[in-house]
Amino acid sequence: MSLNKTLAAAALAFGATLAFGPAHAQAKDLKIGLVLSVSGPFADYGKQIQHGIDLYMAEHGDTVAGRKVKLIVKDDTGMAPQIAKREAQQLLINDKVDILAGFDLTPNAFSVAPLATEAKVPMVVMNAATASVVEKSPFIVRTSMTMPQSAWAMAQWAWANKVKSAYIVVADYGPGHDSQAQFTKTFTGLGGKIVGEVRTPVTTTDYSPFLQRLKDAKPDAAYFFVPPGSSMVALSKGFRELGLDKLGIKEMGPGDMTDESSLAALGDAAVGFITAFHYSDAHDSPENKAFTAAYAKAFPKDRPNFMAVGGYDGMHLIYEALKKTKGDASGDAFIAAAKGLKWTSPRGPVEIDAKTRDIIQNEYIRKLERVDGMLKNVEFDTFKAVNPQTP
Repeated sequence: MSLNKTLAAAALAFGATLAFGPAHAQAKDLKIGLVLSVSGPFADYGKQIQHGIDLYMAEHGDTVAGRKVKLIVKDDTGMAPQIAKREAQQLLINDKVDILAGFDLTPNAFSVAPLATEAKVPMVVMNAATASVVEKSPFIVRTSMTMPQSAWAMAQWAWANKVKSAYIVVADYGPGHDSQAQFTKTFTGLGGKIVGEVRTPVTTTDYSPFLQRLKDAKPDAAYFFVPPGSSMVALSKGFRELGLDKLGIKEMGPGDMTDESSLAALGDAAVGFITAFHYSDAHDSPENKAFTAAYAKAFPKDRPNFMAVGGYDGMHLIYEALKKTKGDASGDAFIAAAKGLKWTSPRGPVEIDAKTRDIIQNEYIRKLERVDGMLKNVEFDTFKAVNPQTP
């Protein structure tokens, strides 16, 4: 039996229950199925998104439009699209969730998108950043970012600041490909020269052969994208061990490479790294100061990063869309309500593009510095309202 037929049968059975049950049964719980990396090498991704979700609900309550919100979390274990798909099927068929959400990794989001389309269930992507994610289903809306947004801003800034040549090193999967393609397109379009490029295995821990090629090419700057965490630690240490920092080669990349969860492990090996990104916990705004203070109180062992904000804003979108629909979470109604939503996030002003269902936001140019003994991504320039379609 197809997913649609299974869901239809369940809906008929539930409808019969409502017909003979009490009137108040119609205000049933709003079930949100979260597909996250709870365990495995990307477990911090899932933890940060969950922290953002929990913080938003602690501040705004567990009821919206008369419906009590119930979260059901499923562990995709990391970059495992088949597991993510299986868990999403269970959420739709067995748990009968109204909304799918989470999705920290692109391959997992890709695998679940057809299910959202078939079931006509909203799918709120809170991290997965490959540009084409929203194209995989008309029921997807994203509250995180796209890799081309930061790559475009980084290339713009580099050219404006006398970087004439660059060497590209990216991880060999969707986000890396997006970063490479957009940085190359924008940088060369402005007049810059790419003097070399290489794609590295996603799980590699030894970047020395790739960095040696970079060193031999003698560029003005290196544009990097590897997964944050252990990969970024290995890359930064390798960069300095080969003495590339002493050659005056600027280190640049998207901001997830120096995300706050990685900074303790990175240490001073990455000081001076220049990034373009939509969020830093050092962002100077009343909204972010309130967010970081609340986060520190709720989760004193962690620092909020962009994934926490993706989860926080994902819940904001869900709540605001449901207020507009008066609690109707059906796919068409929910997505129509989500289109064009605007609010001030801890990251700054954001908007859901009415055409693409993707997020429009500022891109900040930052430098990793030690401030009062703590490593921080210090913002010093801004590209306002960057639409994923702009690049």
